[in-house]
Amino acid sequence: MLELAIMLEGQNGLNWERWQRIARAVEDLGFVGLYRSDHYTNGSPPDQASLELWVSLTWLACNTQRIEFGPLVTPMSFRHPTMTARMASAVDDLSGGRLTLGLGAGWQEREHHNYGWELLELKERFKRFEEGVQVIERLLVSNTPVNFNGQYYRLTDAILLPRPKRPIPILIGGNGEKRTLSFAARYADEWNATFQTPENFARLSTRLDEYLAQPDGEPRMVRRSMMTGCIFGKDEVALQNKIAARGRTIDQLRERGIVVGTASQVVEQLGKISEAGVERVMLQWLDLDDIDGLEAMAKSVLGQVDR
Repeated sequence: MLELAIMLEGQNGLNWERWQRIARAVEDLGFVGLYRSDHYTNGSPPDQASLELWVSLTWLACNTQRIEFGPLVTPMSFRHPTMTARMASAVDDLSGGRLTLGLGAGWQEREHHNYGWELLELKERFKRFEEGVQVIERLLVSNTPVNFNGQYYRLTDAILLPRPKRPIPILIGGNGEKRTLSFAARYADEWNATFQTPENFARLSTRLDEYLAQPDGEPRMVRRSMMTGCIFGKDEVALQNKIAARGRTIDQLRERGIVVGTASQVVEQLGKISEAGVERVMLQWLDLDDIDGLEAMAKSVLGQVDR
């Protein structure tokens, strides 16, 4: 059974009013979860409201009861991994165990330049990312003090107190076949692909299986999910208006992995996504004020997908 969640781009005008309204709608309408990006700003102007990730997740943990949530994804370049581990543990405990900790290396050059964060060249960036994941993982699971001596991070007798009430799942997101999938095989509880057709998702998933099957690794299961765009029309006229605003044809959008259509068309596409091995899909909802559209999609799609 494919699970349906909603994903928001936090840098695209997200403020408290919108966040609270959408969170309550996602909970009330029956979606399984709500996820959001972690960015200061857009890759190009104009800048828009961008509600801080961990503050918003703290509110969510305290003001929802059911939905799962987390960052897709929080860049290692923004925060020291010990602070990320501390915040994740606290927010997960507040929520009663509903957080998935999505981690990434960072990628958007403009926000790193504007706000003084060092992005690093690709090789060094992924080295820092791997060290950060190791630090976070050890702090979350170790009941004794942790020592770590890396190139980017160093810990001496560090322990996370109070201890997390449960093992917090780590998600690693991305489509890179060499670094991302190998990191997911080694460290992640969940791998999250982005904007993939069912065919290409299945190919990447098979590659992940190959990494998991390597004899030098410990046997482990990695959950499969995907974040992708969503253009939903409650009828054909509404759909065509939304497609026209994108400046591409429906086929071009679907070739990019975007879910596009009226209810029956969306259900058909989601069925193919499920057959490719996706266990949970996070549908990117770009119009932060379109609660009516979210409600229409929930009423016409959720029941058919959950069967």
